[in-house]
Amino acid sequence: MTPPTTQADRPLAHRWGFGAFLLAELVFILSAVFLSAAAGPTGDDGSIPPVVIVVVTILPAMLAAGVAVLATLLRGNGPVTDLRLQWSWPDVRAGLKLGAAGVVLTAVAAVIWAKTVGRLDPTSALASVVDTRPLPVALAVVMFLYTWLVGPLCEEVIYRGLLWGAIERLNWSRWAAFTLSTAIFAMGHLEPLRTSLLLVIAIPIGWARLVTGRLPASIVAHQINNFIPAIGILLMSLGVWH
Repeated sequence: MTPPTTQADRPLAHRWGFGAFLLAELVFILSAVFLSAAAGPTGDDGSIPPVVIVVVTILPAMLAAGVAVLATLLRGNGPVTDLRLQWSWPDVRAGLKLGAAGVVLTAVAAVIWAKTVGRLDPTSALASVVDTRPLPVALAVVMFLYTWLVGPLCEEVIYRGLLWGAIERLNWSRWAAFTLSTAIFAMGHLEPLRTSLLLVIAIPIGWARLVTGRLPASIVAHQINNFIPAIGILLMSLGVWH
């Protein structure tokens, strides 16, 4: 028999909500625009130096995730409590299983997507950038690690952490949090052509957050899902595969 929920079992209330999420999104968009404009063609041949490409790609998501963490520190109980970052091996195992299922689902969805839109590969904006400009080995490894590990962590903090918590604060159901965070995650990548594919990709990731009630499961599921694309980006960054 499941013991009754006590007041001590319930998450502590916080004072941040949709405003914090919108601020994080604004920081992401404005920093990406500003960094892209500031970088410009600065090389001798009019191209953008590889290190600048990497910084412009990585920094906006990290800044946005930093805003999310800061919101919990200034107006809540810190990221561990507010963003449900409590670590447990059962959550990791759930993330691994759902991440693996997500890889299969993504592969099927990518084939259907490619046939529907008439393209052979659902290339992301990031892959398009590195495909046209090979990177030094060190920077290629940085891009690989970002795509595989760091990027998913930042995105989960923003969408399944900050946004999910903002929805919960309104006393909406966890199904509403799952549905809205999944949809906004897909649209938030600002890649209209790939939105439907991103929506499918996001379902098992959001499901990991839904069934465990905590963020590590969705982080792990997202990282598993991103591993194969990260390998592709590494190979393209090194000029091995196009």
